[in-house]
Amino acid sequence: MPALYDTIGAAYGATRRANPGIVRALARYVEPQGGAEYLDLGCGTGNYTCALAPLGGNWHGIDPSAQMLAQAKRKSQSIGWTLGRAESLPFRSDTFDGVVCTLAIHHFAALESSFAEVFRVLRRGRFVLFTSFPEQMQAYWLCHYFPRMMERSWSQMPGEALVVNALRSAGFSAPEVSAFEVTNDLQDLFLYSGKHRPSQYLDAGVRANISSFAMHCPASELKHGLESLSNDVSSGRFQAVAKRYTSTSGDYAFIHVSKPGI
Repeated sequence: MPALYDTIGAAYGATRRANPGIVRALARYVEPQGGAEYLDLGCGTGNYTCALAPLGGNWHGIDPSAQMLAQAKRKSQSIGWTLGRAESLPFRSDTFDGVVCTLAIHHFAALESSFAEVFRVLRRGRFVLFTSFPEQMQAYWLCHYFPRMMERSWSQMPGEALVVNALRSAGFSAPEVSAFEVTNDLQDLFLYSGKHRPSQYLDAGVRANISSFAMHCPASELKHGLESLSNDVSSGRFQAVAKRYTSTSGDYAFIHVSKPGI
């Protein structure tokens, strides 16, 4: 999906920042060590790469968008930035001691071949994914205001069973899945970051850096949805709408795996 992010990537830094809680979780799973090599797959503008790098190891980021990588390079000269795709990683086998991937697998052209590539370049350590499943997205209250956008969005997201099966097919050990709940102080303003801050979606600058709004929301639905959301927030009806969308499966998920025998 490089064309999309070459377009929306110019202002990405205004609303998309590494969230401390997500950074802590990634670091807990990857356990970065000095002298080891790590890869951020689908690194975008390098927010999470740059946040993880001071915690240990030599970090590399790869992304198919030249626009996003140009911003990443301005943030750090010590990180190795590479233009490339997950389906054909330009690295030697057994290069890395850990790989992370945040909110990117839905842009992979082929999930199994991408995971097989990660398995190939991973020498030891863990592969950690942060994503959302369609099952989770169907419980977002955004579905009430932007139903077509949300249906289009979750239809492109790999479900939990698909992700787990693709990881196993690539050779990884049984995946461990942990739920992530959005909090009202989330700093990375991705799709459901406004779960507790509905007025956030009334800001065109925030919406511009969310791929669902950029790609999947028809103009007529956007206009109607924003009007309804604004009215509901002003009148207090929003809380009743949000209450109808509750879930015990979390808003997003971490999935982490390792090579067998490691």
